[in-house]
Amino acid sequence: MTTTGTEDRTASEDRTVFLLAHTGRPAAVRSAELVVQGLLRHGIGVRVLGDEATDLPLPEQVETVEAKPDVLDGCELLVVLGGDGTLLRGAEFARASGVPMLGVNLGRVGFLAEAERDDLDRVVDRVVRRAYEVEERMTLDVLVRNEGRLVHTDWALNEASVEKAARERMLEVVTEVDGRPVSRFGGDGVVCATPTGSTAYAFSAGGPVVWPEVEALLMVPISAHALFARPLLTAPDSVLAVEVQPRTPHGVLWCDGRRSVDLSPGARVEVRRGAVPVRLARLHHASFTDRLVAKFALPVAGWRGASP
Repeated sequence: MTTTGTEDRTASEDRTVFLLAHTGRPAAVRSAELVVQGLLRHGIGVRVLGDEATDLPLPEQVETVEAKPDVLDGCELLVVLGGDGTLLRGAEFARASGVPMLGVNLGRVGFLAEAERDDLDRVVDRVVRRAYEVEERMTLDVLVRNEGRLVHTDWALNEASVEKAARERMLEVVTEVDGRPVSRFGGDGVVCATPTGSTAYAFSAGGPVVWPEVEALLMVPISAHALFARPLLTAPDSVLAVEVQPRTPHGVLWCDGRRSVDLSPGARVEVRRGAVPVRLARLHHASFTDRLVAKFALPVAGWRGASP
């Protein structure tokens, strides 16, 4: 994870912010309206997707565009309003464009978000003044091979999970790290995650919480029937692999819970550090420990701190 600063100033040049919102939520629609009004009031242009514009009460000055690869060209920031799913959708745009993403959480947890719904005025102010820092988060590059032939490529910010496709049958897999086998077991699957994803699916599967400053990859079995099926934390440059055994039901690969591909028996999934990071805009320097306690509502009553 790397961090860069931005200048705390306003600018006279033309500026545009891209806004992505979960328009199915009334709270997101109202929040989007407030953000748009605040940015336009300070002379900052706003761009939104055309299919979202019909659900938002937008002034005529707002630019509407179709979802194409160059949709963020000329934008300095991507502001996302919604829950974890919307933030991961925004991450797809952020990775493809290199534009930093600033998330405002309207859901339950929102580890990727930098602000909450009550912070909208502060968000607009910091965007106007460019008073934020940009942090790069590790991603995953994912390859699927069948009989040695590359059949699919993908990526993930949180995790790539190999899972069983049918509830009634276990998925038999062999896990591998850096070209060497680790363990064979049957179960519900395996999660390969980044530190950013350590608080998502990997956490639910029993994996450790990893501070985002730590560069590492995680491999976490899901409900494995095995004596040795513990979460593994590997070097950031390791190559993780999950091989679906030939005489097992087919499985499915999920990337960030948003994109999936079927895995036939004998398929091999390879996961490595992504070549392209996702850039996140940060408004404050709160420690990850404080964020963890707040997001998970952890009990800390009785803490006395270090002696003076």
